[in-house]
Amino acid sequence: AHRKQHKKTCKQRAAELRDEQLYSQGHERPEGESCSICTLPIPLPMHQNSALEVCCMKRIYKGCVIAAQKRGMFDCPFCRAPIPKDNAHALAMIRARVKKKDPEAIQMLGQKYFHGELGLQKDMRKAVELWTEASELGSIDALYSLGNAYFNGDGVQQDRAMAVELYRKAAMQGHVESRYNLGRCEIEREKHHRAVRHYLIS
Repeated sequence: AHRKQHKKTCKQRAAELRDEQLYSQGHERPEGESCSICTLPIPLPMHQNSALEVCCMKRIYKGCVIAAQKRGMFDCPFCRAPIPKDNAHALAMIRARVKKKDPEAIQMLGQKYFHGELGLQKDMRKAVELWTEASELGSIDALYSLGNAYFNGDGVQQDRAMAVELYRKAAMQGHVESRYNLGRCEIEREKHHRAVRHYLIS
């Protein structure tokens, strides 16, 4: 009986320590969510307020893009590479970065396969493979994309527990959408007090 109680206490303490880490980390947005030109955090939602350049995989705030264009610079504001003329050119640029094991390029290529963009055939399994590789190389966005895939069963067998774990890893590194999704998952479990903590951080 004593051993059983000791095991229960240890398990409870381990869960408490895990929660301490979860709620104490990821309060700052990651470096990749700042503009590579002005270095300021990009306003949310990022996809509406910035562009991820396929030539160098640098995220640029739209205001900085407009400022560069006003000075007569119509190439990439960061690396000065010419803007791709068409889908084939853009895809070739992404693949060139993928060959160099750029995690953000691999994540982006996964997105293109997932949505069937740039002339690629829609392939969710391929997308998951690419996101897995990108996450192993350090892409926080890939962790989030993988979390969504497991949550919805897109390209993989649905596994909500795996999705939560992936969101947790991304949230602890400052990924806002992953933190928000953790809150949604807690709402589904009717753990409203835990959900509120996630929402406040996000």
